Amino acid sequence: MIIGIGHYLAVGAILFTLGVLGIFINRKNIIVILMSVELILLAVNINFVAFSIFLGDMVGQIFAMFVLTVAAGEAAIGLAILVIYFRNRGTIAVDDVRQMRG
Repeated sequence: MIIGIGHYLAVGAILFTLGVLGIFINRKNIIVILMSVELILLAVNINFVAFSIFLGDMVGQIFAMFVLTVAAGEAAIGLAILVIYFRNRGTIAVDDVRQMRG
């Protein structure tokens, strides 16, 4: 059996759906929300690479590398903010973070 572009798109769609469901179902834990955002970005990267290979062009793969670097920076900064917030408040519940709105 040959793995075609449809298989990659199906995996990307499943990962994207899991990421969106993770954001909407779990609104209590910020770490799970960050992991769901990472799943969404991974699904987009799979689609970029699949179309890049299908079309014979390197632009999709290069763009996927840029998305990976931005995602790594987003995860590092997000976790750093969470650590500082936890040190100040003692909790990382999403309901407590919403109270910070001014």
